[in-house]
Amino acid sequence: MNKPKTITQSFIYAVVLALSLTGCEQSKQIVTSTTTTKVEVNAAAHWLALNQLKVKVVEGTESLYLIKIDDYSLPIEQSVVKAMPSAIPLMSRADTTKGLYPHLKDFANFSVPITEIEAKHWLRDKSVVVQVDNNENILAINSVQTGFVIDDLYTRGPNDANEVSDLGAVVGADNVSFKLWAPLAKQVSLLLYNADKTPFSPVPVTLGFDYISGVWSAELDSSVVGKYYKYQITQYQPSEQDVVVTQATDPYSLSLSTDSLYSQVVDLSDENTMPKGWRSHLVPEVDAPEDLIIYESHIRDFSASDNTLSNPQFKGKYKAFLESDSASIRYLKSLRKAGLNVMHLLPTYDLGTINETPQQVIELDESVAELCRMFAEIHLCSRDEIQQQTIRQVFASMDPLSSDVQAVVEKIRGSDPYNWGYDPYHYTVPEGSYAINPEGSARIIEFREMVQALHGLGFRVIMDVVYNHTYQAGLNPKSVLDRIVPNYYHRLNPITGAIEQSTCCDNTASERVMMGKLMIDSLIVWAQDYKIDGFRFDLMGHQPKALILQAREAVRTVDPDTYFYGEGWNFGEVANNAQFVQAIQTELSGSEVGTFTDRMRDAVRGGAPFDGGEWIRRGQGLANGLYVLPNELQPEDKQEAEYLLSMNQARVGLAGNLANFKFKNEQGKWVTGAEVDYGGAPTGYARDPADTINYVSKHDNQTLWDNNQYRIPYDVATEDRVRMQLLALAYPLMGQGIPFIHMGSELLRSKSFLRDSYDYGDWFNAVDFTMQSNNYHVGLPPEVKDKDNWDVIRTLLKENQGRDLVKPADIQFSAQVFQEFLRIRSGNKLFRLTTEQQVMDKVTFHNTGPNALEGVIAMKISDFFGEPVLNKRQSLMVVFNHGADQIDLRYPSANLYQLHPVQKNGVDKRVQQAKALDGRFVVPGLSVAVFVTTDKD
Repeated sequence: MNKPKTITQSFIYAVVLALSLTGCEQSKQIVTSTTTTKVEVNAAAHWLALNQLKVKVVEGTESLYLIKIDDYSLPIEQSVVKAMPSAIPLMSRADTTKGLYPHLKDFANFSVPITEIEAKHWLRDKSVVVQVDNNENILAINSVQTGFVIDDLYTRGPNDANEVSDLGAVVGADNVSFKLWAPLAKQVSLLLYNADKTPFSPVPVTLGFDYISGVWSAELDSSVVGKYYKYQITQYQPSEQDVVVTQATDPYSLSLSTDSLYSQVVDLSDENTMPKGWRSHLVPEVDAPEDLIIYESHIRDFSASDNTLSNPQFKGKYKAFLESDSASIRYLKSLRKAGLNVMHLLPTYDLGTINETPQQVIELDESVAELCRMFAEIHLCSRDEIQQQTIRQVFASMDPLSSDVQAVVEKIRGSDPYNWGYDPYHYTVPEGSYAINPEGSARIIEFREMVQALHGLGFRVIMDVVYNHTYQAGLNPKSVLDRIVPNYYHRLNPITGAIEQSTCCDNTASERVMMGKLMIDSLIVWAQDYKIDGFRFDLMGHQPKALILQAREAVRTVDPDTYFYGEGWNFGEVANNAQFVQAIQTELSGSEVGTFTDRMRDAVRGGAPFDGGEWIRRGQGLANGLYVLPNELQPEDKQEAEYLLSMNQARVGLAGNLANFKFKNEQGKWVTGAEVDYGGAPTGYARDPADTINYVSKHDNQTLWDNNQYRIPYDVATEDRVRMQLLALAYPLMGQGIPFIHMGSELLRSKSFLRDSYDYGDWFNAVDFTMQSNNYHVGLPPEVKDKDNWDVIRTLLKENQGRDLVKPADIQFSAQVFQEFLRIRSGNKLFRLTTEQQVMDKVTFHNTGPNALEGVIAMKISDFFGEPVLNKRQSLMVVFNHGADQIDLRYPSANLYQLHPVQKNGVDKRVQQAKALDGRFVVPGLSVAVFVTTDKD
């Protein structure tokens, strides 16, 4: 490319015609004064810093120009002509970004001769890069992506936007300051409202603008405390291709009206927002992260099916956790007594999908007549005889092999009170649908009551957070961030400019400074003002590792023993560190930020999370009959190879998923955890036990029980199906690292085979803490999620001949054995080693090599090696027998051991047949036996 030429009249004419097509993603034909040229229209221009752009240059481009369109009152053609005198020619330059933008490595670099004041002015309107050939024909028009230059201009200085510590509405001693970061806005006003949402003041309050930070602010007297407010913003909105006036709630909201339509001025340190005893109540402590045993709960699931609550209105609400003698609380107390010590709450910040106005919500215990008031077209509405029955009663009377139940659930799910909550609306306010009163600070008090009650029961409280995406963007009704700073808070496709949606929804760009700041500021509020003890990050791999570590350090300033963990999956537009170093499994190794390990999960459960159709019965796992039990759907050689690999993956998982841990494989060769294959990746990746979250079931995908029924051979007896469930649950509880349990999995919880129950109501998501039912076979799962599996389900229900139907005694037995596992783990620090070296010193596997007994894992944890962790040294031998038959495992010093007292005196009569004899361990089929000795062997 040569030095840019003078912009001629023919070029202006071409620009006018081309720009009239801006917004189309496909190429267009443009006729200039002399030729027909194919023009690319996209957003492949990135303004990175004050004087630097990167552009995807098309073939034949000779010159490039940066053009600002700032008059939207005129037709686009006239606006462009009017803007032409201010066009800036771009000059080629060397790449000085030092690899900061790897996803733009194929883009060309250009310098922008512009001052900081000019650049800030330009950013308030639409900018485009125009590419022309040697004959001044337009080849491409690129809308400019400006997220990075906004950071450069407003956050790189020592005292600008990211140093502002009081964004939002902050209550002082005798005033309230309002601060909104909106650097692209042309004008911002504050709208104040009374409790009935009538205007508090006759005219909006105009905010002043700080040109350095991009913050708009106003200071009012304390009479506005408790008032509701919105911001009115005038600015260019890309989705409208115009300057528009919009209203928005505060992204830093601390309180909201019902359905989140208004922000509220509130002081979280005011006694009026606290339950009695809030300031002084004690938070349970742990010595190390490895002491955590996590129970993943959903606030609604916990009590929505509990008919023993003192007040039926508490079903599915925060208030249910304040009960003293409900079935759900009694059961929770029994888990705590056994050693469970952490409640993980699925998202409970302000959600975008659940209506908080009760009159607009339909619940299972309402009548069919009420259902028909809202959904007259449903076929049930033609049956007069059932109008006074509840929806729950009618569902229970339907044929579970028919598709009738799921059809109604599908129809009403948008109006029921259920959602997992991975749809963030406002990040730093409790969700209102879980409150008896969702209006204003009432929901804050109810949320704090729940946290205080859980702490009082002896549980630490961890909150599931979703900073990787928002529920809506643009000017959609439940969009917040895009209304404030358009196209900044979301990650855009580098070519098209569309918001990336690999997470499910509108991905946030947490690599941007102010999105990262919003996340950190929000986390601090939850830790400091709500006493949340840790955070689980949804799709954490979509965020930079550096940000997660920075956030943890910030939270530690208010809560030193917080624990961070999350989904370290590697996928999407950021995969393989494409845009930054991700917070994924391998990158976080050694950080003590936990990541879920899919390695143990898949080895134990079998198959892949999204299997469907006939394939769902092909992928058997250790806990449901792999290799040891008949598998008519898998060739024997492949079955054996998968079995051997799964055994090794399980061993690595039990050893904390450590990359450097060594054991003998099936050939008798010493291998490390990192050398065991997991689909082309290393099985072992951790450098510290706290790096690993061990699980075999969580809210995603089928429950453990449903997954097992898909994969268990038809002729397996009910008792053995229950034992397979317990075998699976033993893995996270007996392994090094941090165990994570899906609520109700120990109660054989079923969702009637539903793979993804995120928005499918109380019928499929029910949990019965009275242990009378596990919710299995209550209807075919919804067609949109599982139709491919309907034939498989019908077949297995027929072939199983009721062996998959459990009685209350089966559920109670499973719950009791699970609690025995809890007591064993929580009662012995050898299951909770805290360093890589401790695991390397003390954990060894026996029954390995070419002569190993099939289906048997024998793990010894001995405190006689390395520095002691117990006051009195001890050795443990944990034997997993996945076979149906009793085994004799040769071990020279077996006679020094005895069955663990908890199991010896427990409810499992079969495991009580386990013996430690001279030179061998005897372990019954489908059992996990724990042996203990105080002698060195």
